[in-house]
Amino acid sequence: MFLENTVNHKEQFGWIEVICGSMFSGKTEELIRRLKRAQFAKQKIEIFKPAIDTRYHDELVVSHDANEIRSTPVPAAANIAILAQGCDVIGIDEAQFFDDEIVTVCNDLANQGIRVIVAGLDMDFKGNPFGPMPALMATAEYVTKVHAVCTRTGNLANYSFRKTDNDKLVMLGETEEYEPLSRAAYYNAMKKNQGK
Repeated sequence: MFLENTVNHKEQFGWIEVICGSMFSGKTEELIRRLKRAQFAKQKIEIFKPAIDTRYHDELVVSHDANEIRSTPVPAAANIAILAQGCDVIGIDEAQFFDDEIVTVCNDLANQGIRVIVAGLDMDFKGNPFGPMPALMATAEYVTKVHAVCTRTGNLANYSFRKTDNDKLVMLGETEEYEPLSRAAYYNAMKKNQGK
């Protein structure tokens, strides 16, 4: 369970929160929930997403449940540091698609007293750690791993299984291309694919 940090006004440092998990696990939903609470508390927020993520909308972060919040699409992590000045809380969605500089950017923002909330896939479709996410999780004060429900077993799912034969690491998609699977279902599906 995530508990918001108690604020010590003598300490001028912020912190990093990472929300990770498979596709369809509610990462973006949780990111939006936390950002809307900060907004309600009259904190100045800014939300960023990678410019390549245009699945639902160019300038909105949208969850699979159609919950949304306005965002600024950026081509690289370095843009976030420039645009985040004067904010109390920064949200970053789909962090796995950013370059490794996202780790430095997040730490620099936290060191400036900003609360940084990052959401992203912790593993790619091959079951390997995804991009900068392991380093973000290592440097974060709080890590929340959320789970989907396995479409084949009904158990907790933490793998994003790609149903198509495309082998590109970055491939935007939805339920037509991906399904959340438990460890056992993912292992069996990958074994079956290797036998083809």
